[in-house]
Parts: sequence; C-alpha cells; structure tokens
Amino acid sequence: MSQIIALTNQKGGVGKTTTAVNLAASLAALDRRVLLVDLDPQGHATMGSGIDKHSLEGSVLDLLLGEKSAPEVMLDCPTAGYSLLPGNGDLTAAEVELLDRAEGRERSLTEALASVAGEYDVVLIDCPPSLNMLTVNALTAANGVLIPLQCEFYALEGLSALLDTVEQIKDSVNPDLAIYGILRTMFDGRNSLTRDVSKQLRDYFGEALLKTTIPRNVRVAEAPSHGLPVTKYARFSRGSQAHRVLAKELIRRLSL
Repeated sequence: MSQIIALTNQKGGVGKTTTAVNLAASLAALDRRVLLVDLDPQGHATMGSGIDKHSLEGSVLDLLLGEKSAPEVMLDCPTAGYSLLPGNGDLTAAEVELLDRAEGRERSLTEALASVAGEYDVVLIDCPPSLNMLTVNALTAANGVLIPLQCEFYALEGLSALLDTVEQIKDSVNPDLAIYGILRTMFDGRNSLTRDVSKQLRDYFGEALLKTTIPRNVRVAEAPSHGLPVTKYARFSRGSQAHRVLAKELIRRLSL
C-alpha cells in the first residue's frame, strides 16, 4: 500500500512547495517510487520539477473534473526521479466547479488517484496555501499530513486553524487521517525566537515534531529557477543534505 501524504499549511512562504519537490527527489534517490501531485494553482511544484506549467496538455484540473484519467495527465521527471501530476492556474476553476457539486466533491482527488496510487510507495500532494476545497480534497485522499512550519509567532497561530481542519476532516470523511510530522523550515538555531518556538512545538507535539530541520540556504532558493530539486542542482549543499535526512527520517517513521 502506498502512503499518501498531504503537505499543507495555509500560511504561505513556509517552504511547503520546496519541501514537496525536494522530498520527492530525495525519496526517489533512495529507491522509492514517488508520485508528486501539484494541487496548488500557482504551479510552483510543476515548474520546480522542470515542467513548463503554461504548456500542459492536461493537469490535475482534468482529473478533478473527471475529464481525463491520471495516466493521461501524468508526466515523468527523469532528472528529478519521480512522476508528476502537474498543476497550473487552471486549478482555480476546480474550486468553483467542486463547490457547485451537490455531493462527493471532497472525494474527487481520492477517486482520481485510485487507479495509480498503488503503483507508488509514496504519493506527495503539494496543497495550496489556504484551507479551501482543494486542500479538503487532499486531506480526504491522504493517509497523513506533513506540516512545514517556520518558527515564528504567526506560524503557531495558523497551525491551530490547520489542526482544527484536520480534526473536522477526521470527523467527517477520513477518520484515519494522521499527523505524520511537523517540519521546521528556514531554520536558524542561533535565533532566540526560533529556539523558543521549537521548545513550544516540542512540548505540545512531542514525537510529532520531526527531528530534521531544513535550514535557510541560498542553493535551495536558486534551484527552482533551474527547474531542478536542490538535490540535483547542488547535491552537497546544506539544503540538499537536510532534505535527504528528512527523507530517511520519514522512511523510518512510516516504514516506507
């Protein structure tokens, strides 16, 4: 059985898409079969995988609306090492279309992935930075949630709203949804606020707080402009090494 993991945080700029792309590449480098789903209308995970989001013949929108199957939309990213269900600005239409459906709207992604998810060890879903119907679809389809988080005050406030949403999804459509981990991104251990927030997270979440941290690193920021994960763009950089450590921690944690 594949593990379907939704990477989500309604607060933008926390490194969610960066984590999705580099974790996918790191898991693939460790011989896991990986599918990355770009569910964000910004299409950054698609661009970061080396695919032009403006010239797609099919996208996740077609899956959600039932107009194409996953194999018809799926693309190979041989340099990165994983498969991709690409997304772009067309996904904004999916939000409207899904809201107009009388029933089953939260299960559209679940049904779309049903035919292919079992072919992969891991399916990573890059969610939009909001708690909308696309995110609800991701949480309904997922086995667990990975939450990238910056160590700052407002991040903690937003985390509370996200956890409330996870509980609502568990109570309604996906009772087995779990928190797979909280990942500290753009981490600088020299910063006193970072240390204080880390302590609060550790005290409250315990084992759910991942040991791995992703540091601020210029190579990580540069890699998307080259259409590459940082693990391929600058494999010996601190950012690349951190994502490989993250992949290994998740493999141990989830028995991938």
